[in-house]
Amino acid sequence: MARPTSMAARRELGEELRRLRGDRRGADVAAALGWSESKLSRIETARTGISDADLERLLHELGAQAGERWRELANRGRARVWWAPYRSSVAERYDEYVAFEAEATLMCEWEAQLVPGLLQTDEYAHAVIRAGADVRDEETLERRTALRMARQSVLSRDPAPRLCVVLDEAVLRRQVGGPGVLRRQLQRLHDASRRPGVEVLVLPFAAGSHAALTEAFVIFEFADRPPVVHSEDLIGGLLRTKEAEVEVYREAFADLRARALPPDETREFIALTGDELNWID
Repeated sequence: MARPTSMAARRELGEELRRLRGDRRGADVAAALGWSESKLSRIETARTGISDADLERLLHELGAQAGERWRELANRGRARVWWAPYRSSVAERYDEYVAFEAEATLMCEWEAQLVPGLLQTDEYAHAVIRAGADVRDEETLERRTALRMARQSVLSRDPAPRLCVVLDEAVLRRQVGGPGVLRRQLQRLHDASRRPGVEVLVLPFAAGSHAALTEAFVIFEFADRPPVVHSEDLIGGLLRTKEAEVEVYREAFADLRARALPPDETREFIALTGDELNWID
C-alpha cells in the first residue's frame, strides 16, 4: 500500500483522534492536557502536525495507546510539503487545496470567469493574482504566481490525475491581462485540450441556463477516500464532504458536460476566439 502524503496522513490521524474523542468537548480534552482548544482543533482538522510526545499524551487522555500506525501517521504528518516555501504568501486553508490536487485521481472543474490554475500561463496567472483584493505587495504577487506555476507539475506526475474542465464562454472572452495575454492563454488551452488525461470543454452562451449558475467549483476524486468539493469565494473557498452535498455537485457537473461543446468543437471554438484576437493556430 502506498504511504499517505503529509496532508493525507494528518487528515487520517485527525479523523481517528476525533473518533476517539467521541462526545467529549474539545475544550475539556485540551484543558486536561494544558493545551489551548485551538491547538487540539488544528491537530484534528489537519492544520498542523503533532509531535510524538504530544501524541502519547493525547492518546492517553483519550484512553488509547500509541501503536506503530499512530506514530507513522504522526511522523508523515510532520514531513515538509513541497509548497512550504510559499506558505507565507497564501491563506492557511490553501494547504488543503494543494494537498487535494496532489492526492486526487480525478478533478472535475467548472469555471465561469477564469482559466483554471492548472492550465494558466504565467502571465495570465500574474494578472489574475494581481487583481486579487488581498494582494498588497509585489513579493506576495510573485510568490503566489510561482506557486501556481509549480502546482501544474501535478499533471506530469506518474500516474497523472485525470482533469476534466468545463469553461463558460465568458472565460475565453474576458481579457485578463489584455488581448495579448489572453491570446497566448487561449493557445495554451488549445494545446492542453490535446494532452492525454485532460479534457477541456466550453459551455457557449447559447447553451442558456444550467445547474451551476451560482458558483465555480472543483470535485476531487480519490482512489482510497470519499470525494471532496471545493467551491470558490473571495477568501479561499468552502469544502464540502457530505455525501449528499457532493452528489449535488456531481449532478451539476454532469449537466454542464452534457450542455458543453464536445472536445473537437471546443478546440475549434477556442481557435476561432483566438483568431478574433489575431491569434493564428
